Amino acid sequence: MRYLLSILCLLTFSAKAQNLLSGKYPVAELKQLLVPQAKWTPFPRLNDRAGWAKADPVSGKAIIQKAEGFINYEWPGVPAIKSLQIVRNGNRSEYEAISFKKREVLGTLLLAEIYENKGRFIDPIINGVWSVCEESFWGSPAHLPKGPQYMGLHDVSAPFVELFSAETATFLAWVDYFLGEKLDAVSPLIRKRIYSETNRRIFEPLMTKHHGFMSSNAAGRRPNNWNPWICSNWLNAVLLLEKDDTKRIAAVSKILGVLDNFLNPHPADGGCDEGPGYWGAAAASLYDNVSLLNLASNNAFTYVYKDEKFRNMGQFIYKAQISEKYFLNFADADPQPGMAASMIYRYGKDISDPAMMEFGAYYMTDKDKSSLGRFHYFRNFFSLFMQDEFDKAAKGLPLPGDVWWPDLQVMVSRDQAGSTKGFFVAAKGGHNDESHNHNDIGNYVVYYDGLPVLIDIGRGSYTAKTFSNKRYEIWYNCSDYHNVPTVNGKTQPPGAEFKATNVSYKTSAAASQLSLDIAASYPADAGIVKWQRNIKLNKGKNVQVEDALQLKAAGDYTEHLMTCFPVEVVKPGTLVVHAKQDFFIHYPAKRLQPTIEKVSMETMEDKGVIEKWGPDIYRINLKSIGSVSKENIGITISK
Repeated sequence: MRYLLSILCLLTFSAKAQNLLSGKYPVAELKQLLVPQAKWTPFPRLNDRAGWAKADPVSGKAIIQKAEGFINYEWPGVPAIKSLQIVRNGNRSEYEAISFKKREVLGTLLLAEIYENKGRFIDPIINGVWSVCEESFWGSPAHLPKGPQYMGLHDVSAPFVELFSAETATFLAWVDYFLGEKLDAVSPLIRKRIYSETNRRIFEPLMTKHHGFMSSNAAGRRPNNWNPWICSNWLNAVLLLEKDDTKRIAAVSKILGVLDNFLNPHPADGGCDEGPGYWGAAAASLYDNVSLLNLASNNAFTYVYKDEKFRNMGQFIYKAQISEKYFLNFADADPQPGMAASMIYRYGKDISDPAMMEFGAYYMTDKDKSSLGRFHYFRNFFSLFMQDEFDKAAKGLPLPGDVWWPDLQVMVSRDQAGSTKGFFVAAKGGHNDESHNHNDIGNYVVYYDGLPVLIDIGRGSYTAKTFSNKRYEIWYNCSDYHNVPTVNGKTQPPGAEFKATNVSYKTSAAASQLSLDIAASYPADAGIVKWQRNIKLNKGKNVQVEDALQLKAAGDYTEHLMTCFPVEVVKPGTLVVHAKQDFFIHYPAKRLQPTIEKVSMETMEDKGVIEKWGPDIYRINLKSIGSVSKENIGITISK
């Protein structure tokens, strides 16, 4: 009976949790709640000097000084040849460097003019607005739809919206909001063009055409960070620019529905399968949307902050931390992502989580006061009016001892809660169709004193190949360059059907362990009946990985281990990893034969790996000796 009541409670909670944003207010009520565009004042207007006197003066001084270097900035066009590089040689960085820099300059000049209010940045801003409006495409050629009708160039007659085009609308919208009267004094055509271009490129396409980020795809894969990230900029721009109240309400209503398409299927545990590096544009962007909605509705959406899933989504960022420098980087995540400190602090404050607030405050530095966030530009305005609070805030890293995300099937465990001292282990199950997927079921990482020992490579530099049908030609996306085995010459393929089964997790004061069968993550011709893997942290002692395998017929396998440090064989059965300290990997010498190889890194994709880990990546291969049909293998990592 108790079990039945639990199921009924769970179903009731799930039903209530659906459409958290779009299900609260009917359109008619939403119309009454939203502050009209002409009256909306999310931050002090330019002529409200008393209001701007409350903004952080240290940041203002640093921004003005930086902007002075941009007064004579020559606004470049974006050559078609740069756009064509994405199909000619796979390079996306040269185009994006030009585009991103222009927006950085525009955002800096805008804030400098707001702070100073002397008019000396107006002409450079007008040049910037005009230059951006004359671009054929506001986004990245890497995001163009696949097909012969594009081939690296955008069809200006058929606008569509992706990440950076939506970001561009945000920059222009804030220029209009703060400097509208000064622009009109030069020419009313400037603001007219801001709206015209934004309406044509952003508002109309989003209201009249379905975009892939708006919902789950045909295969059922739920939306990723594109959904809340684009919506946050769409919402920002439409709230500021759209004077037609009917259109404005309709857009906000649609945005709420699109956001629920991201939120409804999101795991209840709040786990981000894109990793901490993308959390800042996934759960964090969902928070951005709610923050903007509360500004525009006199806090009618604060109820969201009490939602358990929303809270879990926020808390993921500090629970996925390894040490001050390193974070979990399964899939395409970065091992050393930047922390949007002030936004994290605000998220923690709004969900009443002191640990998250301390975590955010920990990453606030004096450099933040002179450095503007290029993406999620609206976050800057929140920050400028909270610096005094930030400076006084308690700072700290929660570093929870054990975390288990049951939906994500990821375990985290460390020797000492609240400390980076000793061993840290993370391991994963899941499936091979996760967002930014790597084929990595059964993978794990080992750190000690906050520094890497056995690693997940993560991603390198993004190129045309990264999100194409050639994605798994890139070595670090493939299972044989993760800490998982190759069986009978077969590696894990991509696809949701390739997954972990028989997954269980347990923890105690002495040990934490993830157990999972990875057999189903390999193709049938790998010949695996069962491959039960147990990844265990014996706290204060060592890390044990035990594989109980059964093959359909006698065959062979190779256990792979990845590290960024040199490795050598000390004696049969013992390897040493020469990290900051030496670590020993013990294996059964009579059953496994080791070889160590240095991974060759020469491609465009590899540049990103070198930036994150340095020039040396080593793969340890422990190959089975003779034919095997059934056995238990144990590997231990110790000091």
